[in-house]
Formats: sequence, structure tokens, C-alpha cells
Amino acid sequence: MNILIVLTSHSDLGDTGKKTGFWIEEFAAPYYYFIEAGANVTLASPKGGQPPVDPKSSDEENETPASIRFTHDSTLQSILQNTIPLSEISASSYDAIFFPGGHGPLWDLNKDHHSIEIIKAFWQSNKPIATVCHSPSVLLNVEDYGGNSIVKGKRVTGFSNSEEQEMELQFVVPYSLETELQNNGGIYSKGNNWESYAVVDGMLITGQNPASSLEVAKQLMSLLQGIQNNLPHNSL
Repeated sequence: MNILIVLTSHSDLGDTGKKTGFWIEEFAAPYYYFIEAGANVTLASPKGGQPPVDPKSSDEENETPASIRFTHDSTLQSILQNTIPLSEISASSYDAIFFPGGHGPLWDLNKDHHSIEIIKAFWQSNKPIATVCHSPSVLLNVEDYGGNSIVKGKRVTGFSNSEEQEMELQFVVPYSLETELQNNGGIYSKGNNWESYAVVDGMLITGQNPASSLEVAKQLMSLLQGIQNNLPHNSL
């Protein structure tokens, strides 16, 4: 099984002067889960090279076993320095795609031409697409054959308005993810703030927040194993 992980290349948190990027837990927990399940993982980003890490995701209060493992994993750190530019990625080489969150994707991946075309190729090939936290934003500008957003009529989740408000970033982000998923026809639902909550609808998997990262990874592997074993899949 070949899984493509796409990380943001955006590092500025709006006009605050602060930095953002990808959230460590949302990358590390799925990455280690995929690797330990025997998958081959490729890392990519819009610009290639080292993707920016959200500095707050390494703060002590945000540490998890996966993020601590990541911090001490020199091999993964080296791999991460050399992500492949999205312009060099062919969707046909991969069985599934996963987007970690962090605020970065709100600014770049949601409108990146290569990201949009890669997701469209996965969608048209009926291959699993997984996102978590702020990365469901990458789906907003992807259209199906009929010219509709691919989230239209799909059950989805993503970082909630109430969680954004708790972080006091509702006026910093370029748009509200929860609201935009709904505006694009998504059937949005959420769990409690900061608790794991994931939604599977066909080959589309979305997670609400950092705590949902591992569950999203598990759901993705479940879909892949079902495909590999020619098992029917259900919209959960």
C-alpha cells in the first residue's frame, strides 16, 4: 500500500506576525501508524523541501506520545526535510492520500492547483482521501464531474467554529472551515471540543481536531485493507 501524505508549505499565521504550519500530532500519529501497518509513505508539499511546523504544536501542553517520538526521530526529521514538490507527484502512483492539519492548509493547500488536481484524480478513481482538523479545507475547491464541490451531500467534519473561538483565532483565519464546509453543501457534524471525532462517507474521511488524527489514520487503513481484500465498503 502506497500512501501519499501532503503537508502545507505556508508558515505565516495571517497578519499576526506569528508562525503556523502543520501540527505535529496530526502528522506524526498517522505517519507512525501507517508505517507500522506496513504501508509505504511518501511525503509531499506545495513547495517541496522542509514544510513549516506550527511552533505551538511542540509546546508541552500539546505533546502526545507521537509528537514526542517525532521530536526524537532523526530519521523522520531527515525525510521531512526533503518532501517532494506536488508538481512532481502523480496520483496514479498512490493508493490513498492523507492531509495533516495545522492552520497552514487554510492558506495554501485549499487553492493550490496541483493539490486540487491530485485530489480530483483520487476522487475520480474512487481512492481514499483523508483529512483532519484544518486540512478538510483542501476539499473546498475540488469539483466533481458535475462541477459541484466534492463535499456536497457528503457527511464531513473539521475544525469547529467553537474550537477556533477557544483559540481566539476566529478573526485571524481567512475563513471559518466549519461554515465553508456547510456553504459547499457538506453535511457537517462535530463532537465535543478537542475530543476525537471522525466521519467516514464512502472514500472520504474527515477528522475534527488533533485528537482525531489517529482515528482518521485507522479509518484510512481500514478502507485500504478492504479494497485490498475486495471487501465492500459502507458509508458510516
